[in-house]
Amino acid sequence: MLSLLEILNKTADYFAQKGVPQPRLQAEWILAEALGCRRLDLFLRFDKPMEEGILAKIRPLVRRRAAREPLQYVLGNWQFMDLKLRCDPRALIPRPETEELVAGVLERMKEPPAKALDLGTGTGAIALSLAKAWPGCALEAFDVSEEALALARENAASNALAERVKFIVSDWFAAAGEGYGAIVSNPPYLTREEWAQAEPEVRDWEPQGALVAEDGGLADLAKIVAGAFARLAHDGLLALETGIAQHAALRALAEKIGYRDIECRSDLSGRPRHFYARKP
Repeated sequence: MLSLLEILNKTADYFAQKGVPQPRLQAEWILAEALGCRRLDLFLRFDKPMEEGILAKIRPLVRRRAAREPLQYVLGNWQFMDLKLRCDPRALIPRPETEELVAGVLERMKEPPAKALDLGTGTGAIALSLAKAWPGCALEAFDVSEEALALARENAASNALAERVKFIVSDWFAAAGEGYGAIVSNPPYLTREEWAQAEPEVRDWEPQGALVAEDGGLADLAKIVAGAFARLAHDGLLALETGIAQHAALRALAEKIGYRDIECRSDLSGRPRHFYARKP
């Protein structure tokens, strides 16, 4: 009977052969899921014999990850800020860059707004994080995909936030009102070329419509910058996650429309990623 450490090493070697990034770390996540423990707890169990019942749980997860299915889909959930979110192909996987966007919004909003909007909510990550931080805010979360909204509602329920967010089917601002103190979005912003060059985990599994936009990735971002202005309250904040070569165009558009306090920020890796602006 092989030990946990031996199975871990074999799994990591197998992932490396299949081109899975960070094979050792990925193997640790898979084994922790199968054992029902935290990843760090594995280090205390290296000598534990791996019985057939446990191996039967591990094998299908390993096969799925070796086929380059994203780890978050294989595990079925992922941590986003202090929320545990269900993840599956109905929506884009929440990423650390989006956590940074939410943190930037909370930093810039000294007082919670009375009303806020998350455009293209996907898993509900942004809306639910803001709902948890702003319990008195009337939050709306839009998505054109009914499947994505179903997933977001599931996440709202599992995090005890179902009463704090209204999830609405809407193509960007189609169902929007006015007077939002904050409008936040992680819209599609990849170019078709970037999509074609992406890792299999992205290209073959995540919904393309949530990632790729026309006009060099700018089409949806520009639509949001233009449409948000009339719908923001005075001094309302617009916050967007963007691609790495789009800030100059977005700044020029925002200045032309009349926004103030325009900020183009890089993420923690140093890549241009976040765009903030206010309505006077």
